[in-house]
Amino acid sequence: MAIRRAVAPGSFDPITLGHLDVIERASGIFDEVVIAVLINSSKSGLFSIEERIAMIEESVAPLGNVRVDSWSGLLVDYCKEREISVIIKGLRAVSDFDYELQMSQMNLKLKGVETFFMATKPDYSFLSSSLVKEIAKYGGDVSSWVPSNVLGALKSRYGALGK
Repeated sequence: MAIRRAVAPGSFDPITLGHLDVIERASGIFDEVVIAVLINSSKSGLFSIEERIAMIEESVAPLGNVRVDSWSGLLVDYCKEREISVIIKGLRAVSDFDYELQMSQMNLKLKGVETFFMATKPDYSFLSSSLVKEIAKYGGDVSSWVPSNVLGALKSRYGALGK
């Protein structure tokens, strides 16, 4: 029997509980889930790629079939090189679907890689890494939206949070 492998791609700057919810649910469906952190040299993130990978690895440690990697270039090439046949994408709103549908159709046409869409839980439907960073930057409480290790990293980066 073939191993069912999936990739959950993104910048994860930083990873949120919304990301982790989708990853955990995917880990119950697939034999292996690879979290692929995008290396985009034209963008500078709040956290380095190495910091993001370390935070993600700590956050997914209880999930035995999830591992973390990084990639640069076309995601479908990454998938083909590693024999991954499915891309997992979490959807928060219809606007996410509009964009992701086009990407999924292109990925299927280019390399035959399927995309599985998972609706986020309503608790996380508004959540994004950008929003978390913006709130944290101005001292807002993001503790209910990120794992504790990420909260610690945000506190180190921005100072005291959750006034």
